[in-house]
Amino acid sequence: MKIGFFDSGLGGLTLLKAVRDLLPQYDYIYFGDTINLPYGNKSEDEIYQLAFHGIQKLFAMDAELVIIACNTVSAESLRRLQDTIFNHTHPERRVLGVIIPTVEAVLETEARNVLLIGTKRTIESNKYEYELKKMTNTIRLHAHATPYLVPLIEEHKSDEAINILRKDIEEKVGYVEALILGCTHYTLLKDALRVIYPEIRIFSQDEIIPEKLKNYLSRHSEIESILTRNKSLTILLSKESERYNEIKKVFFGI
Repeated sequence: MKIGFFDSGLGGLTLLKAVRDLLPQYDYIYFGDTINLPYGNKSEDEIYQLAFHGIQKLFAMDAELVIIACNTVSAESLRRLQDTIFNHTHPERRVLGVIIPTVEAVLETEARNVLLIGTKRTIESNKYEYELKKMTNTIRLHAHATPYLVPLIEEHKSDEAINILRKDIEEKVGYVEALILGCTHYTLLKDALRVIYPEIRIFSQDEIIPEKLKNYLSRHSEIESILTRNKSLTILLSKESERYNEIKKVFFGI
């Protein structure tokens, strides 16, 4: 049985690479729903239906555990997906999101004024605020939608994305202590942002999820014990492109 990853595009590949670097012994399978990218401008029901289809595809290919490497899906549909899968389709399988582990990582620091950037759907869901308030009342979260970033990153225009993003967050510099990159696509901007804003702590999910998954597996031996260990990797996309072929070659040598 494998560890599965689901996302709408290349952001999830950065997460997969980081997890595989830390936990190389397991078998991995990835499904990117690139034909329906981006998810951030879709309705809640559309997001649910697309994610459900993708997760079922991963289950059919022996994924025991699926990481939803998409903040939009984690924000809008995770609970509904978990309920449907656990109660109806695959009660023995598990589906995990990326928001709660990220919130936990923020809580482990002393940051009190935090800026969150994400897709329109992620920000409008207020999921980050909800999870933070369940755990603490000491953090002030400033949420800002940046819907232009994913298309630019997908088109390999990270410099342009950074230039536009700087205008959006410039007024926050000076009083926010941390920045949550609330979309796995944004992991590709972290290095540039750290150069521009060295005084701000950047929370990037490719640096958070691997250790959180390792800890999860250590607590759930019933799942960890049945994961196969052939170091295999399968990457499936609903729409192939030269850009993705380049990324797969750079990230994974395939």
